[in-house]
Parts: sequence; C-alpha cells; structure tokens
Amino acid sequence: MSARLKNKIPGAKQQVVFFLLFAVLLAADLVSKSAIFEFLADKEGYSWPLLGDFIALTARVNPGAAFSIASGSTWLLVAVSAAAVTAALVIFELGLVKGRYAVLLSVFTAGAAGNLYDRIFNDGYVRDFIDVNLYVNNYHWPTFNVADSLMCISVGLYLIFHYADESKKNKHNSS
Repeated sequence: MSARLKNKIPGAKQQVVFFLLFAVLLAADLVSKSAIFEFLADKEGYSWPLLGDFIALTARVNPGAAFSIASGSTWLLVAVSAAAVTAALVIFELGLVKGRYAVLLSVFTAGAAGNLYDRIFNDGYVRDFIDVNLYVNNYHWPTFNVADSLMCISVGLYLIFHYADESKKNKHNSS
C-alpha cells in the first residue's frame, strides 16, 4: 500500500465514530419501524394522532422510493440502495471524506441501509409511519420514516456545509 493512500485511510477513532453512529441510527430506524407498526396493529385505521390533524403515526408501506417513485421495481430499488450503501462505505474507507462530512456520510448510510433492510425483508416494501398534513391547499405530505429523515437531513446539512465552506474559501481567496 502506498504511503499516500495509507495516510488517507481513516484511523481507529474515525472508524469507531463512523460505525458506532451508523449502528445506533440504523437500530433507531429499524426499532422505530417495528415498534410503531406493532403499536398501530390494533388501532382502527392504523393511525394515531400526535398533534391533532397535523402529525400522526400512520402505518403505511411504500413499494417505491421517495414519493412512491419506481413503485413495484423492487429489485431495481434494492440494487440502487445496495450500490449507495456500498459506495458510501468505500468512500469512507478510502478516506475521501473527513470530519463532519464523514459523520454526515454515516448518517446517510444508516438511512439508506434501513430502507434497504426493509425492501429485502418486507416483500419489497419500506415501512413508513410519520404522517404530516401541511394544511396548504389540503396537501398531504407522503408518509415517511426515520431512515428517510436521516437521508434528507444529511444531504441538507452537506449542502449547507459545502456552500458555507466554498463561501469561506472564495472570501479568503479574494482577500
């Protein structure tokens, strides 16, 4: 192994942080899905209001990706999810991300792995349960889960951090 590559590979502390965070968040996703679906199994309509009509726990299954895109294309969605998880792990292990970006990659990977698990072990469906009604033109946001939230939050924070870092770089270079 070249010295250049060896210097990039994450150290033990980075490995522990990445994989511990990954494991905790993956467990939070899978446990929450199981617990909520079990809790709602005997509720009429499989729904339980949390904040009036605004937020409810509602058991739904999604045969597609976000917003039910590619519904019914289970093996395509499994392949894309598996590729995303694999790519994220390779990117981390090669040391292509560091610091907060490695943390965000861990969060994203946990979310992708949670939904991948569902697709493989729940007949191609992802279990969703967070139900939000936005009250804008009576719009009902698609039901989602912890894994979906993890992926959206990590991508959102990545974009914020990336543009903030670029802005700092541009400001520093123009001085």
